[in-house]
Amino acid sequence: MRIALKSLLALIMSVSIWTNAQAALTIEITQGMEGALPVAIVPFDWEGPLPEAPVDMAGVITSDLYRSGRFAPLPEKDFLARPHEGSQINFTNWRILDVDNLVVGRLRTVGDEYVVQFQLFDVFRTTQVTGYSIRTNEQNLRHTAHQISDIIYEALIGEPGAFATRIAYVTETRNASGKRRYSLQVADADGFNPQPVLNSSQPLMSPSWSPDGKKLAYVSFENGRPHIFIQNVRTGSRQLVSSHKGLNGAPAWSPDGRRLAIVLSKDGSPDIYILNLDNNRLQRLTRSYAIDTEPAWTPDGRSIIFTSDRGGGPQIYRVGIADGREERLTFEGPYNARASLSPDGQLLAMVHGDNGIYNIAVMEMDTGALRVLTDARLDESPSFAPNGSMILYATEDRNRGVLQAVSVDGRVRQRLFLQQGDAREPAWSPYDK
Repeated sequence: MRIALKSLLALIMSVSIWTNAQAALTIEITQGMEGALPVAIVPFDWEGPLPEAPVDMAGVITSDLYRSGRFAPLPEKDFLARPHEGSQINFTNWRILDVDNLVVGRLRTVGDEYVVQFQLFDVFRTTQVTGYSIRTNEQNLRHTAHQISDIIYEALIGEPGAFATRIAYVTETRNASGKRRYSLQVADADGFNPQPVLNSSQPLMSPSWSPDGKKLAYVSFENGRPHIFIQNVRTGSRQLVSSHKGLNGAPAWSPDGRRLAIVLSKDGSPDIYILNLDNNRLQRLTRSYAIDTEPAWTPDGRSIIFTSDRGGGPQIYRVGIADGREERLTFEGPYNARASLSPDGQLLAMVHGDNGIYNIAVMEMDTGALRVLTDARLDESPSFAPNGSMILYATEDRNRGVLQAVSVDGRVRQRLFLQQGDAREPAWSPYDK
């Protein structure tokens, strides 16, 4: 949302035109952290019937750690040796190269399955930090590599990784005759393995992950007006959950997965409601002459954060679910909207606008201190990684819609872009449960 909230309905009915979209994303590191940790990931030994392993495990892990911005992987051409287990390591070789940590491993077949073994070593202490043997199948080899990246990241950084998660986003394509096609896509966090959840000739908006990572709620205009659906990402089954007169928009899952916060205009101006998915009952939370929209739950499930123009311009408010008590949260700048809370509830990400420039900012919930993280002109739709370290958002680059990610301290930046066309409306998945 990047216009006055009074134009919300017009905005929804006139979605931006994006062209020639494809689903696959490519990630580019545009800014890494100064002093990134040196690490070497040795190509895994392969024991199987084929000449090459079906997945380059070390390559996936190297890419994961590099794009986090916190690691500086040593190029393979600089390796002095290629050990595959701890007993083969000459730590002097790696000290010479100023490598702090070393990853070795092997991949082998066992019947119809695969076994992945890896070890992480502290080079200067000559000790093993961690190591696992993981049984998997060919379809899940890349996911297993991401899981290994998560284990390494947590062992060395001290916080969970988010490489084995997924992202959802919306693309639009035009055929030769100019007809538009929309697609809701789900891909691995590194942009690989994009899969269409839904293809439509009508706009798709506002994807929102269920807390268990198995379903997406979203808005579809396939019936000529906005309706809210819930769809199982794996099976494709879906159900229509809100089709009231007027606006049905901005679904947001409760932490327990049993309710959706949604925006309805069936009783007049748009207000925030809670839909109980067990019995389809509605609870109206706000009753304002203004436009109340873009709900987001607090992690404890007791409050809803939302955007409203009741004070004359878009600002972010909080309302208690039990008592209906409302309070304004943002005061710095004339435009603050599209709130997203970090998983621990300590940071509030938002679109912060001033003088026609819209950037992603974070506000500390306990102090109210606000920090702008990005420097483009048209940033929108922030979504936290499940470990709270990065924020995924949409922006424009050379007149194309792209996705970008920035660390919560602003020191690491990534760009995720389609080879052709545009992507919008990103949503980072929770951890699978």
